[in-house]
Amino acid sequence: MPQFRISQAAGLLGVSDDTVRRYVETGALPATRDASKRLVIDGVLLAEFARAHSAAAPDSSAVQRSARNQLVGLVTSVVADKVMAQVEMQCGRSRVVSLMSTEAVQDLGLAPGSLAVAVIKSTNVTLEIPTPQ
Repeated sequence: MPQFRISQAAGLLGVSDDTVRRYVETGALPATRDASKRLVIDGVLLAEFARAHSAAAPDSSAVQRSARNQLVGLVTSVVADKVMAQVEMQCGRSRVVSLMSTEAVQDLGLAPGSLAVAVIKSTNVTLEIPTPQ
């Protein structure tokens, strides 16, 4: 399994290096030393920690849906022309972009600052891995 240095783990968790060091010092996130004596965190343990400590905003709508990927967030940008619109949302640490009709944007009243739920149902999700350095 891959190992991540403190700064890499911080970037992946969206926190500062100091916060990750505190997690390590308190035992919340186990770390070991690599051959160069640097603190490293096992990739599996980092993934488990990230999942356990993620805090998505709750979806307060009373809608039941088959889609399991729901991200609650704030609309940050709406760019619309006569037919189509691009809506950007900030959902926790994730940026979500949706393309839809301008009519749908108007019907939903989407504007910067609006609360919205991005519902994602996809059978095609592309995963990539970075090139080893």
